[in-house]
Amino acid sequence: MRGNIGISRRGFFPLVGGALSAVAFARQTRAANGFPVGIQLYMVNADLAKDPAGTLKKIAQIGYSEVETAGLGKLSAAQFRDLLRDAGLRAPSAHLGFGTQDTGKLLDDANTIGAEYVVSSLLPPNEMQGFFKNVDSMSADDFRRIAAKANEIGQKAKSASLKYAYHNHNFEFRDLGDGMTGYDILLQETDPSLVKFEADCGWMKVAGKDPIDYLTRHGDRFVMLHIKDFKNITKPVATFRSIMSRSADLPTSTEVGRGSIDFKPIVEAGLKAGVTHMFVEQEPPFVEVPALEAAEIDYRALKSLLS
Repeated sequence: MRGNIGISRRGFFPLVGGALSAVAFARQTRAANGFPVGIQLYMVNADLAKDPAGTLKKIAQIGYSEVETAGLGKLSAAQFRDLLRDAGLRAPSAHLGFGTQDTGKLLDDANTIGAEYVVSSLLPPNEMQGFFKNVDSMSADDFRRIAAKANEIGQKAKSASLKYAYHNHNFEFRDLGDGMTGYDILLQETDPSLVKFEADCGWMKVAGKDPIDYLTRHGDRFVMLHIKDFKNITKPVATFRSIMSRSADLPTSTEVGRGSIDFKPIVEAGLKAGVTHMFVEQEPPFVEVPALEAAEIDYRALKSLLS
């Protein structure tokens, strides 16, 4: 889940043509330098709020070439685009507040910053009001309503020369009965030509699911990965309440390679499936090392897995 710069992610995330040129540039860079290493900017949200320009330049100095936006704070899309350009970064993907803001405005912002993909971090089945209270009791029909909304957003994104993707947390993998999960419904009920998926591998593992299984069975649906590690994954935790309350049942987020998840086979499965972008991300709070130091550790870890 992403939050606006300077706004708690628990309060949600209002975010936020250059899409075609961004795609061409990304392909050229990948051909020259190998698979790009990206970062979800929510990870450095606090630093961005204090010093957007300096933080983006530090991200580039670490070695990242791609970022995924998680809010623009007080900046306009054009201002944020210019800061990315000055830092030598590109943003092929943007997490946006679909279902809470005007879709057309969000798509305009995404095109302004040069995104190729627009992503729902959370997508309510109805109105946003009451979503967090009821998320852990959503029914199969609720997930079908989410799928219908995703199809609608995907069509609008396509009309704006963008591509839409759905990002998961852990609650989509709660058993709804007969082994069916909300995520299964989203995969079945969305149009493959309009709705792709960004697999948050960390949250999948926390919920007791194997990202490799999804990448193997539904590889053509996945276009991006979140590379997120957790310590002490001992049992499945598939409720959003556990995230909101930082439940004792919830494993602790940590730097890639320092937790319970073996990302080597996951990254290999992602590459085989044809994913186009991978972004490291770490859930706050940052206790052992500051966010930017953690970002450097994460960069080295993912870079080594892609080498």
